Amino acid sequence: MVNIKEVEAQEKKYQFNDFSNETALQLGAKLVQLASSRSNSVTIDITRARQQLFHAAMPGTAIDNDQWLKRKINTVYEFGTSSLRCQLDMEDRDQSLEDATLLDKHLFAAAGGAFPVNVKKTGFVGTIAVSGLASEEDHQLIIDCLEEFL
Repeated sequence: MVNIKEVEAQEKKYQFNDFSNETALQLGAKLVQLASSRSNSVTIDITRARQQLFHAAMPGTAIDNDQWLKRKINTVYEFGTSSLRCQLDMEDRDQSLEDATLLDKHLFAAAGGAFPVNVKKTGFVGTIAVSGLASEEDHQLIIDCLEEFL
């Protein structure tokens, strides 16, 4: 089980020099390749400034995965941190995201699987998101991909 300090360290470690449409396409393809090699059935979404730059729904996924992605992505845009970090923070507080922040649970989710795209010397610019596995597994798939990609 990962803890908040580890997730914070990941957010600092995995930063891009720049983040173009081409970067998003290459990263998305790498995520699809990694998920396929593990027989993971996931939906993947990559954004910059809320514009969707990459989306892939692998066999075995459903519209429900897209709904989870939207909620997790909204959470990252709201807080500027990974959705898993938000989940762990809510667990530490023993509160739901809705109770702690008054954010609509139909629009936001404190569940792992969306990660901020941070660009060095710029900051937060977008999201990388995965849905289809358990919360921490969605997050870890992104981390494993970033470890190879960056």
